[in-house]
Amino acid sequence: QVQLVESGGGLVQAGGSLRLSCAASGRTFSRNAMGWFRQAPGKEREFVATINWSGVGAKYADSVEGRFTISRDNAKNTMYLQMNSLKPEDTAVYYCAAALSSWAVDATKSVAYWGQGTQVTVSS
Repeated sequence: QVQLVESGGGLVQAGGSLRLSCAASGRTFSRNAMGWFRQAPGKEREFVATINWSGVGAKYADSVEGRFTISRDNAKNTMYLQMNSLKPEDTAVYYCAAALSSWAVDATKSVAYWGQGTQVTVSS
């Protein structure tokens, strides 16, 4: 059974940092692009960041560019999202995603596997 399990969410003050992790099990994703999406209450799920299979190429949403960093450790079958300078508008449930493609997963239609989500709340 393939599972993506997020961890590291929580409550943080504006300007603070959090590091999310996504641990995969049931299969290796070392040849798959992976990414993060988020969904705030009353809003659609939106793309945050994606990283290609090798970990060299990354892409970010404009709203997080320069503040968030995506990375992966294929030996551990794990992906990370370092979030710095957090803002109240970053408050959302953050979802880990994996694609069948090796290059990017930057749209919900490209996602083959989803995690269950982890809550991030940024207070002002």
